[in-house]
Amino acid sequence: MDPLNRAPPLPQPLATGESHVNLPFETLPSRKTTNNKRYTVLLAINYMSLFVGSLASSLLAKFYFIHKGSSRWVSTWIQCAGFPILIFPIFIPYFFNFTPRKPFKKFTKKLLILSIIIGFLLGLNNFLFSWGTSYLPVSTSSLLLSSQLAFTLILSFLIVKQKITFNNLNCVILLTLSSILLAIVSSHDRPKGITKSMYFVGYFCTIGAGLLFALYLPIMEKIYREVYCYEMVMEMQLVMEIAATVLATVGMASAGGFREMRRESENVFDLGYRMYWLIVAANIVSWQMCFMGTAGMVFLTTSLTGGVCNTALLAMNVLGGVIVYGDDFGGAKAVSTVLCAWGFCSYVYGLYVNNKKEKVECGDNNHDKEMTQIVMDNH
Repeated sequence: MDPLNRAPPLPQPLATGESHVNLPFETLPSRKTTNNKRYTVLLAINYMSLFVGSLASSLLAKFYFIHKGSSRWVSTWIQCAGFPILIFPIFIPYFFNFTPRKPFKKFTKKLLILSIIIGFLLGLNNFLFSWGTSYLPVSTSSLLLSSQLAFTLILSFLIVKQKITFNNLNCVILLTLSSILLAIVSSHDRPKGITKSMYFVGYFCTIGAGLLFALYLPIMEKIYREVYCYEMVMEMQLVMEIAATVLATVGMASAGGFREMRRESENVFDLGYRMYWLIVAANIVSWQMCFMGTAGMVFLTTSLTGGVCNTALLAMNVLGGVIVYGDDFGGAKAVSTVLCAWGFCSYVYGLYVNNKKEKVECGDNNHDKEMTQIVMDNH
């Protein structure tokens, strides 16, 4: 039985050393307490998917606009149009007998409605991100998006009762200072052909995208508490991406985006027809990897951890923008990147200390139980 399936907490704790693997999924504990190789492998796969998807999607989105791609609706549509890719992680585990659960089993009407609503929210987030990317350098937009972490912490506290500790608060403060520092010098970092008003439109659209993403993470963590396996997470993600695609398709159709897409590929994109569609395909795949990784991280850990991982990867996007596109990397961006890395390391260290403390406490509790049992046996 899949050890990642989960349900409400057990009424009685399991005996020391007892394995959860052979228990029916109705009695399995939360995946957050699961300590096994499958959990670790799945966590690593999701983080790698998030890492590759985040870096590639950021660079490819900018590449599209640099080479005379101009439609923000096309850029928005690309972010969600790859939803058929999600069919593979949904159906492959069942067809290869990795899990006895049939796809979409126990996928309730409530989950369907919630997935559609959040999908429209993601569609709006994608559109704001496209506007921001079209007007800002990759390094600037990446650092601005780090501001979402402060709102993620606040909303996680309000929605899922996330504990606010010194380490996660320190992380949020450092990353927020990183964004504020960047904003102070932002007016001197405009790409060629971008007016000051366009730059600030991109600036506020990027901040808006970060706010929506900050709201998305804790909401999904709360919803995932009703989800008992990873396959259901991918099923919800499929419905959300379909809803976001519907929104983007309506916008594309009303704005003549499909005609513009054809015109761009044939007459505008300066690298030619084949390269245009290759970039579109690569963008579609990279965005799905990014969203799959994010959903998996929230399900397997917490919304705050997912937000921290996303924010930490923004430092890689900054370096990617500097290396690939020659974005300016003056003293302000260097300090912002250092603050970003410092904040992330602070959070990771806090997680390490807490996990170590929990293991010690767990060991002490087990020792006390064993001593109690010995005393009872002697009587």
